[in-house]
Amino acid sequence: MFIKSRNTERKLYDVTSIPIEPKMNILYTFFSIIHLRTILGIDMITIDFIKQFVENEQAPTFLILCNICWRPDLQVTLMKNLTRSGCSSASLDTKSKYHDHYTMFLLDAHCPGFDDVIASAISRKLFATPYRWLILDDRQHELHPDWPMYSDSDVVVAQRTEDGYKMTEIHKPSNSSSMVYYPRGYYNATTATLADTRPSRTLFRRRRDVMGAPITMSNVIQDSNSTQYHLPREDRLELQYDVVAKVCWVNVKIAFEMLNATPRYIFSHRWGYKQRGEWDGMINDLHTGNAELGTNCLVSDPQRLSVITYTDTLSSFRVRFIFRQPPLSYVSNIFSLPFSSSVWVAVAVCAAIATAAFYVTSKWEAKGGTSPTQLDGSMGDALLLTMSAVSQQGCVLEPRRVSGRIMLWIFFAALMALYAAYSANIVVLLQAPSKSIRTLAQLANSKLTIAANDVDYNHFVFKLYPDPVRVAISKRLEPEKGRGQFYDIKDGVERIRQGLFAFHSIVEPVYRQIEKTFLEYEKCDLVEVDYLNGFEPLVPVKKDSPYLELLRIVFKQIRESGIQSAVNRRMQIPKPHCSGQVAAFSSVGILDLKPVMLLMVYGTLLSVGILFVEILFGRL
Repeated sequence: MFIKSRNTERKLYDVTSIPIEPKMNILYTFFSIIHLRTILGIDMITIDFIKQFVENEQAPTFLILCNICWRPDLQVTLMKNLTRSGCSSASLDTKSKYHDHYTMFLLDAHCPGFDDVIASAISRKLFATPYRWLILDDRQHELHPDWPMYSDSDVVVAQRTEDGYKMTEIHKPSNSSSMVYYPRGYYNATTATLADTRPSRTLFRRRRDVMGAPITMSNVIQDSNSTQYHLPREDRLELQYDVVAKVCWVNVKIAFEMLNATPRYIFSHRWGYKQRGEWDGMINDLHTGNAELGTNCLVSDPQRLSVITYTDTLSSFRVRFIFRQPPLSYVSNIFSLPFSSSVWVAVAVCAAIATAAFYVTSKWEAKGGTSPTQLDGSMGDALLLTMSAVSQQGCVLEPRRVSGRIMLWIFFAALMALYAAYSANIVVLLQAPSKSIRTLAQLANSKLTIAANDVDYNHFVFKLYPDPVRVAISKRLEPEKGRGQFYDIKDGVERIRQGLFAFHSIVEPVYRQIEKTFLEYEKCDLVEVDYLNGFEPLVPVKKDSPYLELLRIVFKQIRESGIQSAVNRRMQIPKPHCSGQVAAFSSVGILDLKPVMLLMVYGTLLSVGILFVEILFGRL
C-alpha cells in the first residue's frame, strides 16, 4: 500500500485499483504488499508509533508496506490513523523520478520472507538515497553487517521496549567498515509521544564524518609523468605540467579532511571516451569502481551521464583557440584607411580646382611668350603639375608669373601637411592589429593556420560536433591527406608569437608559456575563441556513489569560503595583461604593401598600353 503524507488531503482510496508507475509496480509486485497472515505483538502502540514516525518526518511520504503479514483489520486501522492525521493514499502515476524522494518502506522483520525482501532491495539499490526505511525488529542480530547501507542511506530500526519503541539509525561509512549505530529517538507509549534525538535533521550533518573511510580520486595527467611525483606532495613544482589536476587534488584533499576521509589516488592518462562500446581513462575508473571521483572535466560528451554524475567545479579552466589578431594590413587596404571618404572627395575636388586654376594662369602667361620650363597653357601640363604636387614629387614645368607661383606654393604647402598626416597614420596602421576575428565562423573563414595541442582530448572533441563551421575547422585541423596540425605547448606558443596561427588548448599552460617568451607589446592582441561552447568544468563522481551528496556539499563550502579561489590564484596564471602599447620596431612585408604593389603593377600595365597606343597613333 502507498500512503502519502500530506496535511492538506484527508481522503482514503483503495490504492489497489490505481495505476502505478512501472518502476514502483515492480516493487509492488515483488514485495506482495499484503500477506493475510496473523502475527502476535502488533497492537495500537505499533500503529500509533508508525503514524507519529511518518508525521515526524515532516516531508511528503509514499509509505510502502513491504511483506507486511499483519491481520487485515490492523492494516486498515493503520491506514485510518494515517488518514486522520492528514495522510492520504495517492497514485504514483508520474513520469518524474523525483517522486522517489517521497518513498518510505515499512518492513517487519518478524514476517516471513524478510531475507528475500532485503536481498531484492540490495539488488535494486533501494538502501541508497533517496529512499527511506523503517524496519520493525526486536532482534538486531538479524541485520547483517554486510548489507550496503552506506553514508547516503536513511535506515531506521525500531526495537520494541517495555515503554514503547527505541529507534536506531544504522549505516556503514565504507564497504570495509562495520555497521555504525546512532540513537534516533524513542516513542513513549504511556504518553503517546515520539522524541527525535537527532542532532540535525539534515542527513549531511549527521553523516559528514566518514570515520577515516578511504576515498579514491582518479587524476588525469597528460603533460608529464613527473606529475605522479609532485601531485601527492603538493610541492607546487613544475606547475607548467598538469596544473588542473594539481589544483583539483589540493581542493579534493581539503574536502577529504572536512569529511574525515582517508585520501587515496590513482592516475590516468586520458579523460575517458567510449570506444567500441567500452569506456577508457578516468571515466572507466569511475565506472568500474576503482575511484569515486575524478579530475575536473568539461561536460562535452552526453554519453558520460550514464555512468557518472557531475557535482561542482574545483579548478576553473577554459579550452580555447588562442591566437594573435592578424595585422590590419592583412584584412584591409590600410592605404585607404587614414582618411574618411569625405576627406578623399575633398582632396579630389581641391585637385580639380587647382588644375583649373593652373590652366587659366598658364593660358594668360602663354600670351607673353613661353620657355622650355614654362607651362604652355595646355590642360595636360596643368594636370601634370597638379598630380606632381599631390604625389609630392615636383615638376620641371612651373609658372613664371608671381600669381601662378603663389598659387603653386599654397597648393604644395597644403598637400605637404596632408601628406605628413597621411604618412603618420600609415605607420600606425602598419603596427595595429585588426579586430576581424571574434567568432568561430570568422576563424573558420580566415587564413590563419589552425592547430591544436597534441594531447588526448584534442583527438576526440573536434569530432563531436556536426555543424558546418566546426566540421570545416576539424577538416583544416586533420585533413584527409597529409599530416594533422598538432604541436606541443612550446612549439604552439612560439608559432602564436610569430602570428597567423590559432592554437587550441587549455589556456592556462599556454598563458604560462606566453609569460615566459612574449614581449609586452606582443601580449596586447591575444584573442580567445571558444570551439566547444561548453559549461564550466565539473568534478565527475561515480553514479550512485554513497559520497555524492557529501562531496557536493563540501565542494560548495570550499568555494563559498574562498579556499578554492585562493588555491586557483596561487597555482594558475590568468590571461596576460597588456601593460600598454610599447613602441617597437615592426618589419613590413610584401603583404603589407600589397595595395601599393598592385597599384604599381596596374600603372605599369597602363603605361605600356598607352605606349602602344601612341606608337600606333604615330604610324597612322
